[in-house]
Amino acid sequence: AYYSPSTVLGEKDGLQSFTAIGTVRQGEVYEGVMGGGFTPTRRDVHWREAMEAPIKPLLAKLDFTAGKPNWGYQLRFGLFEISEDDFQLIGEAMGARLESAAI
Repeated sequence: AYYSPSTVLGEKDGLQSFTAIGTVRQGEVYEGVMGGGFTPTRRDVHWREAMEAPIKPLLAKLDFTAGKPNWGYQLRFGLFEISEDDFQLIGEAMGARLESAAI
């Protein structure tokens, strides 16, 4: 799931929503060229059709946020694996048609 803290990078508009969901495809990590010398590492993702879903109603239910007052800290560092239950819960909140996280 892709989490967006704001609508525009660097803004503090309080979006705090999941804005995309998909599964990481098998394959090697590669560098993407963003311009200005910025070359972040990338992984290919199989994106699903979904709607934006706020994270706040899910905080107490998600394995990676439940009972954690600093729940946003982990989301600042990019890609990390979530449980199948969390994947399904987020997908349901986003109205996505999911089978499982495995491809």
